[in-house]
Amino acid sequence: MPVVAVLRGGVGEEHDISLKTGFNVIKRLEKSPYRPIDVYIDRAGVWHVRGIPMAPTRALSGTDVVFNALHGQYGEDGTVQRELDRLGVAYTGSGAFASSVAMNKVLTKDILATHGVRMPRHIKLTVTSDLDKVTLELWRTFSQPSVIKPVNSGSSVGVTLARSYNEFVTGIRKAFGYAKEILVEEYIKGREATVGVIDKFRNKKLYDLPPVEIILPQAAFILDYDTKCAGGVAGLCPAPFDRSVVEELQSSAALVHEALGLRHYSRSDFIVTPKNQVYFLETN
Repeated sequence: MPVVAVLRGGVGEEHDISLKTGFNVIKRLEKSPYRPIDVYIDRAGVWHVRGIPMAPTRALSGTDVVFNALHGQYGEDGTVQRELDRLGVAYTGSGAFASSVAMNKVLTKDILATHGVRMPRHIKLTVTSDLDKVTLELWRTFSQPSVIKPVNSGSSVGVTLARSYNEFVTGIRKAFGYAKEILVEEYIKGREATVGVIDKFRNKKLYDLPPVEIILPQAAFILDYDTKCAGGVAGLCPAPFDRSVVEELQSSAALVHEALGLRHYSRSDFIVTPKNQVYFLETN
């Protein structure tokens, strides 16, 4: 029986979400022809099997493949991928370089801009001695409202929708609490959609799944970390978009997957405006 080591937990802000993801993966593998091993990585980066701390080499001894159920920092940014490459262990998801690029929202935008992907206008900020002055000037000159987010983060950690100057200042400070570089992005009003892509499935090189429309709770304006954790977020599949929009969402998700050099699977997020324009947000 093939052995699958499921990595979950991790050192970043998304530790608890990863625990849930890994738990669901393990439960399903227990009903399959595979034998799962629960590999827990604590917040300090120590690996555990059956509650016993151990080196990654020992934790993965006898493993046929690793299912990477880690989120965000360490798990999605190429760090654990480099470690698994060093150990010579096969794993699910994208390789180290593609993971690090896709996790960086600015690098992702730079690459996709050369492929003609429609995206919200954005600007990158780094910490400077005159940050207050820069913040005020940006508020006056950049399209508002705006969305502020760390350059490297997942699960919408540290994301703020700024509709006033106070929210703008608070959002920038909040994002800098998670990263040294942050993104100020034009807010695009519309319906949120997400589209999965799988490699080499059903005789297709890239198989694009049906789009899912994300339905937010009534009080929420964006899908931030608190909204995700609070529950009440629903998904409609098949999404009730016009056929032309569905086709554009699927083709865009496949283009993103290929342009970023991703492998096995990915999921890209989009906004569809009332005029049926499709804007790419980020990929997972």
